[in-house]
Amino acid sequence: MTNPTQGTALITGASSGIGAVYADRLARRGHDLILVARDVARLEALAAALREQTGRTIDVLPADLADTTELARVQDRLTSDPAITMLVNNAGVSLNGSLLENGPDALQRLIAVNITAPTLLAHAAGVAFVERGAGTIVNIASVLAMAPELLDGVYSGSKAYLLNLSIDLAGRVGATGVRVQAVLPGATRTEIWQRSGKDADTLMPGKVMAVDDLVDAALLGLDHGETVTIPSLHDEALWTAYDAARLALAPNLSHRDVARRYRAATGRSTLAA
Repeated sequence: MTNPTQGTALITGASSGIGAVYADRLARRGHDLILVARDVARLEALAAALREQTGRTIDVLPADLADTTELARVQDRLTSDPAITMLVNNAGVSLNGSLLENGPDALQRLIAVNITAPTLLAHAAGVAFVERGAGTIVNIASVLAMAPELLDGVYSGSKAYLLNLSIDLAGRVGATGVRVQAVLPGATRTEIWQRSGKDADTLMPGKVMAVDDLVDAALLGLDHGETVTIPSLHDEALWTAYDAARLALAPNLSHRDVARRYRAATGRSTLAA
């Protein structure tokens, strides 16, 4: 397992939870790793364990992705290291409460970590991978991208952004040999719940997935060539119908003429507020 076979995977939010399991699974699949997170001690401990268990080369790149200078270091690594063949955009934060219960600092941090950082990292990796004709970008979104009513709109909106980014990017780079996957976890047993002051089992009793199961399913979806992977969705036809309805709606969203229901002064809109 010491011979390089799969290139290097850069994983953000790698110190715990989904990111740490991705690190374990990808190392066992033959990837060398670059682990990115703020907690240096946990990164070093994970790196040491994976080096011993897998024989892979594991680098630690401490960075707070809300800090533009530290984020730039990660971007530079993606653009300058030709060994990197995979980016896992996993780092994310949520809010303790909703929009009106948080101040500007918490809101700006969520936007920086959940939207700005993965966008810039996907850009850096995408440009490099297209030039090389190969590479994989995995964006960890959430099922809340399609169900904003289930939690707060700020967090779910950031995950909807990642879903949109992934679908668009996949369509643009598919012919270049670059793969893009959005993974949409449901409730998953990670530390993000404790950090946001929420109890997953209270909010979603009997519906919280183990992290190992989530990552194993996501990697199987990647192996199958999926652009969107929803590990907790048993009936794939529901996603197929949702996506078909979305695509059918698209050509009807923009017209020169105002819709008939808005032309009469006494007309009433049937759209929900």
